[in-house]
Amino acid sequence: MSDDRPQDPTTRHPRPDFPQQDQEHPGWTGPMDPPPDHGEESYRGSGLLTDRAALLTGGDSGIGRAVALAFAREGADVVFTYLPDEEKDARETARLVEEAGRRAVPVACDIREEEQCRALVDRAVAEFGRIDVLVNNAAYQMSQPDGIGAITTEQFDRVLRTNLYGMFWLCKMSLPHMRPGSSIINTTSVQAYKPSPHLLDYATTKGAIVTFTQGLAQMVAGDGIRVNAVAPGPVWTPLIPATMPDTREFGKQAPLGRPAQPAEMAPAYVFLASQRASYITAEVVNATGGTPLP
Repeated sequence: MSDDRPQDPTTRHPRPDFPQQDQEHPGWTGPMDPPPDHGEESYRGSGLLTDRAALLTGGDSGIGRAVALAFAREGADVVFTYLPDEEKDARETARLVEEAGRRAVPVACDIREEEQCRALVDRAVAEFGRIDVLVNNAAYQMSQPDGIGAITTEQFDRVLRTNLYGMFWLCKMSLPHMRPGSSIINTTSVQAYKPSPHLLDYATTKGAIVTFTQGLAQMVAGDGIRVNAVAPGPVWTPLIPATMPDTREFGKQAPLGRPAQPAEMAPAYVFLASQRASYITAEVVNATGGTPLP
């Protein structure tokens, strides 16, 4: 049962220092200490997305799993992507969606490849007949504390193709299957505005996502389709032990003194996907734990 009483946001969830932990990319949820909270015990739906058809990338864990769970509890069916190495986590996301009484369609997909993006959209349309909500959430990062000289062309290409190309292709391919009232939500980051030097390439893509979101929103406004973004601050997901050299103090720099849990991000996506946000487009919802953004 959810506890909606006022709670101190600085102590509502675990605070660093955390144990040092390392995983191979892409990482998975099981070994994380403390375990991430996706809203399994707390998120209660109220029918905001009844019978919507959602397509979500990176839905196996972290923010993606929390969004899939919240969408399902709000009444949506969900097609979501995962990488083959993330199949165990993907099965858990599917279980949570189905437990909420909605359809889950997990699809192994590498969004760096245009044809895989095309097949993904085709699969979503075959399953649901349309796309009501597209959430571009999948991302890749790899910390390089040694500076730009340590960022290989291979890494730079992977970051851009995952974070930008995949989003571009999925928006372009999904729009013909979206009707007035549909919504696109992209995941940007606090890094778009306050880049950490060791995440130079990742931060570059997150800045581009803000610009892309605002431009596309104006392009499709006349079609009755809204385009927005969410900019998380530090969030406790498998990407952190899989890509960051030091997990012990992760999130301590936020004014609230801790990282967000994925469950704390999901309500922003629900709001932007719902009719309660019908006059909101070309906007970025900042969920940074207190870090001021422009």
